[in-house]
Amino acid sequence: MKKQIQFADQKQEFNKRPTKIGRRSLSRSISQSSTDSYSSAASYTDSSDDETSPRDKQQKNSKGNGDFCIKNIKQADFGRREIEIAEQEMPALMALRKRAQGEKPLAGAKVVGCTHITAQTAVLMETLSALGAQCRWAACNIYSTQNEVAAALAEGGFSVFAWKGESEDDFWWCIDRCVNLEGWQPNMILDDGGDLTHWIYKKYPNMFKKIKGIVEESVTGVHRLYQLSKAGKLCVPAMNVNDSVTKQKFDNLYCCRESILDGLKRTTDVMFGGKQVVVCGYGEVGKGCCAALKAMGSIVYVTEIDPICALQACMDGFRLVKLNEVIRQVDIVITCTGNKNVVVRENLDRMKNGCIVCNMGHSNTEIDVASLRTPELTWERVRSQVDHVIWPDGKRIVLLAEGRLLNLSCSTVPTFVLSITATTQALALIELYNAPEGRYKQDVYLLPKKMGKRDTHIHMSTGNPRVQAKCKFTS
Repeated sequence: MKKQIQFADQKQEFNKRPTKIGRRSLSRSISQSSTDSYSSAASYTDSSDDETSPRDKQQKNSKGNGDFCIKNIKQADFGRREIEIAEQEMPALMALRKRAQGEKPLAGAKVVGCTHITAQTAVLMETLSALGAQCRWAACNIYSTQNEVAAALAEGGFSVFAWKGESEDDFWWCIDRCVNLEGWQPNMILDDGGDLTHWIYKKYPNMFKKIKGIVEESVTGVHRLYQLSKAGKLCVPAMNVNDSVTKQKFDNLYCCRESILDGLKRTTDVMFGGKQVVVCGYGEVGKGCCAALKAMGSIVYVTEIDPICALQACMDGFRLVKLNEVIRQVDIVITCTGNKNVVVRENLDRMKNGCIVCNMGHSNTEIDVASLRTPELTWERVRSQVDHVIWPDGKRIVLLAEGRLLNLSCSTVPTFVLSITATTQALALIELYNAPEGRYKQDVYLLPKKMGKRDTHIHMSTGNPRVQAKCKFTS
């Protein structure tokens, strides 16, 4: 029997607004998803431009609508250009929009969402709107938002509450503004990490009487849903997108295979050839990371507790080890499990000088960063998302993104792959919203495989022409 993943208990109250100084600082979030940092390296955002909190601004778009809270509505033109670029690399989502907008399968749907607000998710939001849905949106973590994209969405009439560099209080305030609107109540939830579902469950449980279903993308959020289901507290059907074949086999594997090197290179300028790397976890994310590093000439070790995944690592030519066996000699440590305390203070104390430490899993709790915030250790900011943590004897490690998600906080990810996941999310919303009463009970479901094949077929039939002929069997 698999050991259930445990997550930090959220017991803090976030109703009191801090001072302007408190909101200005980039606080260390304790929520699971809100601190998995996600920011585009191509962002036009410059937080030094304006120190005023967006919560203290009164902004309106060109149509006079002010139902949003973002950094700067004047950045809308930049954001629109980024969305247009993303549309070119998201053929499945654009094809779904074109094919289904006449039918309006989400007509009457009121979707409240909490995801990364980037050019790619903007394409998803605009697709849902084209299919008939009303949308209100917040960011699923405090560093994820591309401010110019949020501005473009607000200019387009979307109720968006997010900006890059939110404080913890801002994060929950934005979610509450999405949910708590007089005369408007959501009937569908699209979540990434479970914080939106958690907030409604804790603050507005009566809303579940009208909510038809939840669509959850991340491994962290899925585990939280399973915990609610096991306790008999899940009030509505939920769709587990994270474990769908399209998400696992494409997004988790290929996205990480391409982005791990980009994130490491942009932050450290490290050469990979000859470096000793330990990758903790050999799921789809770990497989992608290992393949990329091996191809660049790195010596790759793998730690894994699942026997099947461990055997796969061996069959793929990687040496399976325990972390404490190699921790003194490796140059780079990468976590890819989605679990908690994979790398703890004892491991960090034993690392060699200059060791690079980063996380590619979903939760920011994989590396025990909290244990490094002690008086005897010195933190030294090197550049954005890069810190030296210095021990009393002078030893230092290079910590990337403060233990948050490396590829999405320090670089970018392939838009084409994200198109597959976004289309899967849209199909899951359509399925739950239109399902006849009784088809789904108050439990967690996997997306039907037939729909996953439909997603893949849409994607390939609008993509590489050399692949189209090979994919006709999926229609």
